[in-house]
Amino acid sequence: MSSNLPAQGPKRPRHLMDPNAPVRAASNQSVTGVQRWVMTALAMTVAFLLAGGWVVIAAEIVTKQSGQIILLVNSAAFGVAGVVAALVIHQKSPLSPWLLVGFIPAVVGAFVVL
Repeated sequence: MSSNLPAQGPKRPRHLMDPNAPVRAASNQSVTGVQRWVMTALAMTVAFLLAGGWVVIAAEIVTKQSGQIILLVNSAAFGVAGVVAALVIHQKSPLSPWLLVGFIPAVVGAFVVL
């Protein structure tokens, strides 16, 4: 029997690329969201590692209590700066209750050091 329809090749499994099928466009919004979360993770990691480093220095190297307090204040500043960076990356207001999270390294360090 003859048909007016063009002959189609074998059907490919869905997980393989089909050169005859149109390519789905990636959503620009989803890529931007992933980029924001990656940048947030990097900013928070760097800030909290620096804050933790100040706590370790205050605990292990500095013997004067005034010096330890200054280093703990530096630790709090780095922690809060990391949270502010995360909020700015996500285009949120930098003044947020989330800023309290930035004080965690300094508060933990105060219990260890003082």
